[in-house]
Amino acid sequence: MPEITDDSGNILPAAGGEIPADNEENLFGKYEVGRLLGYGAFAKVYHARDVRTGQSVAIKAVSKQKVLKGGLTAHVKREISIMRRLRHHHIVRLFEVMATKTKIFFVLEFAKGGELFAKVAKGRFSEDLSRRYFQQLISAVGYCHSRGVFHRDLKPENLLLDENWDLKVTDFGLSAVTDQVRPDGLLHTLCGTPAYVAPEVLAKKGYDGAKIDVWSCGIILYVLNAGYLPFNDPNLMVMYRKIYKGEFRCPKWTSPDLRRFLSRLLDTNPSTRITVDQIVNDPWFKKGYKHIETFSDDFLDLKPEEDVNSGKKFLNAFDIISFSSGFDLSGMFDLPGCSTGGERFVSAESPEKIIGEIEEAVKAEDGIAAVVRKKDLGVKLEGQNGDFVATVEIHRLTEKLVVVEIKRRENDDGPSRGMWKEKLRPHLTALVYKPERRVTGS
Repeated sequence: MPEITDDSGNILPAAGGEIPADNEENLFGKYEVGRLLGYGAFAKVYHARDVRTGQSVAIKAVSKQKVLKGGLTAHVKREISIMRRLRHHHIVRLFEVMATKTKIFFVLEFAKGGELFAKVAKGRFSEDLSRRYFQQLISAVGYCHSRGVFHRDLKPENLLLDENWDLKVTDFGLSAVTDQVRPDGLLHTLCGTPAYVAPEVLAKKGYDGAKIDVWSCGIILYVLNAGYLPFNDPNLMVMYRKIYKGEFRCPKWTSPDLRRFLSRLLDTNPSTRITVDQIVNDPWFKKGYKHIETFSDDFLDLKPEEDVNSGKKFLNAFDIISFSSGFDLSGMFDLPGCSTGGERFVSAESPEKIIGEIEEAVKAEDGIAAVVRKKDLGVKLEGQNGDFVATVEIHRLTEKLVVVEIKRRENDDGPSRGMWKEKLRPHLTALVYKPERRVTGS
């Protein structure tokens, strides 16, 4: 695998033992995990190679323990839900989501050029180059807004560059969607990075997600052209006052058209602030602008569990994560004096065969009074004395794989003691999917 370097040409340290605790450097036999690219409080990002195609990808590894302790389950679920509906040339694409016992893995498009922030930190851009990147940014932001998604944390650190030096928007962890809008038509969650946050967010009276994204885009454009922030102060409250009052000055090299344009982007009154539709018709913005065709949306407007071709129901990304150990939220049979449990396994067998095997296993054992097939793919088992109850549900994972979920309650002292683990479970071991493991050299 080629060496990964930072923007100064320094070779980044190897990932070493960072990911391996779950699956070694060969993640699920699908990705060869390489070097650490960056990290934050809850996640680390690695370069990896798809072993089937040789394509470079970025893998964002999120600690389940930190997600649960930080109360961020909904946060991760939202990020997955949002990224799966966005497919645009200037938005980092989410290819798939996987999970092990301790981690969640986002497999993302690899942006070889690194952060835009690293480039502008070396010196301001020309007005033409600033315009080029701003046009790409607005193309992505307008696309998001048209699909009811508001980023809410736009900044140069969340803008990456690909091998062609085209911009890619990433990090939708703080994004909001239209179903989070309150009855007053506004969002109310305080979020964002201080220097890029809009004044109406600071006012805590509710805000329009599209308007605050436009404000952040204005800050980004200012930074690209000037090389520094329009509102900045070591004292956070002083900086907030400057933002609230809209106190900023353009550097002397800023053209009159750009000064005028920035004043419309950084208008402290959200009701008069320029909109995305107005931005694309602005004379300064339109210079050299080429409309960017978006990808087909045929599959994007489906409900998460629907497959476009067959109409079959499939698990969405967060359902898959939920089936991994550590995210078991069931606890269906929490009754005094009884042991409860839940297990899940992946199988390549058909749901009918799995249910058939369960029914055959029941016939071979005494102690089961009733076997009831459920309307959906599943079966319910009941012990003769009511001291054993189990439900087996089968969820379609892909065209070839299913997840089998077992939830049970049994009386530890009753005649059905050990019914599941000792009598029924062994009949199902042959149904468990065993993926081929790729052997790597030492």
